[in-house]
Amino acid sequence: MKKALIVAKWEFIEKVKSKAFVISLFLTPLLIIFFSVAPTLLMQSEESETTVIGVLDFTNNYFEQLSSDLESQKLKNNTPAYLVRNLFTDKLAKDSVIVNSDLLVLNKKIDGYLIIEKTNSDSLIFNYRSKSVGNFKLTSILEKSINNIYMKQTLASRNIDTSVIDLLKNRIDINSVKIKQPGEEGESEFLTTFFSSMIFILLLMMMIIYSGQMLVRSLLEEKSNRLIEILVSSCSPNELLLGKILGLSFLGLAQIFVWVLIGIAAVGSAIVSYSSFANLPIVLFYFLLGYLFYTSLFVGIGSIVSTEQEAQQITSYLSIILVLPIVFLLSAMQNPDSTLVGFFTYVPFTLPSVMIMKANLLEISFLEHLIATLIMFISTTIVVFLSGKIFRIGILSYGKMPSLKELKFWLKE
Repeated sequence: MKKALIVAKWEFIEKVKSKAFVISLFLTPLLIIFFSVAPTLLMQSEESETTVIGVLDFTNNYFEQLSSDLESQKLKNNTPAYLVRNLFTDKLAKDSVIVNSDLLVLNKKIDGYLIIEKTNSDSLIFNYRSKSVGNFKLTSILEKSINNIYMKQTLASRNIDTSVIDLLKNRIDINSVKIKQPGEEGESEFLTTFFSSMIFILLLMMMIIYSGQMLVRSLLEEKSNRLIEILVSSCSPNELLLGKILGLSFLGLAQIFVWVLIGIAAVGSAIVSYSSFANLPIVLFYFLLGYLFYTSLFVGIGSIVSTEQEAQQITSYLSIILVLPIVFLLSAMQNPDSTLVGFFTYVPFTLPSVMIMKANLLEISFLEHLIATLIMFISTTIVVFLSGKIFRIGILSYGKMPSLKELKFWLKE
């Protein structure tokens, strides 16, 4: 054990001093924060200019009210958010008016225009024509305004007070409350639950991928410069294996700790409240179980590959499995008792992420915790045992990657 700790200390210090680690330590969270904040800043910058919209109203019923509604909206500098132009004229045919309106858009005289017309069955059709179909925010505002005007006109035609609309606009919100014990209420905020689950699952994925790839790369470097032979002559393969896992585990934990501090300093509790960490002990428990399981897998992989290309090819499959829980996270949160979630709960590759999610959603029984813990303990033990046997032979194996037949022979040795 003493030699394993020496190896762990050596691994930790060597990696901490590397330029790649120092750069990734600060660059990665900054990039994540940038890509999270940049879209919001870009949307705000787009809203700083007045949008010119044309209206081609062939019904002659909507332009005035629509213009008044849109031009009443202001930007932060108190200028109109929208400027509405009436494109309708009875001097030209319908097709000619549309062609002229299209030219205004293409010549950047207006941002786009709304066509309002009736069909043969007297139903209304609304089409917004522009150079891009991606301005969903503007179309949403137009839909809201048109629906409001249509509702007022419909009520007025039936001699109903239009002030009823204000009453109909009052939304009734339903709060979702998690039952912990009879008469007790738990966390009731969906976004808090979603982001707290997502954050820990992403951290687990990032830490495993980063530490695992670093472990594989470290073994490749030591095999290529024959340093591994000197290390094995000074300690046993098992001590070397344990030392590498411990050293890189501490390195990964230190990195995650720094990332969390940077995240708290940058956004504070703006995204996730501190109540999100109410289940922190349970979450950390499954976090560590998942990390040990995958680290053991990466050890076995790192000892059999001889080139960077082989390492990337094999580790990419493990990375895909790690991303899997994120793919069905939203669906699983809506129905955590589904058959699919139940299946992934007892698969070692996805169990940690699923249990992290369920810990924030449900009150998990002691029996389910016990079964999940036993599955991870047995799975990790088996993986460590198999990886250890492969590691003892693989670290001194050079040339091409061994075939399945050769791996079976190694495991029998």
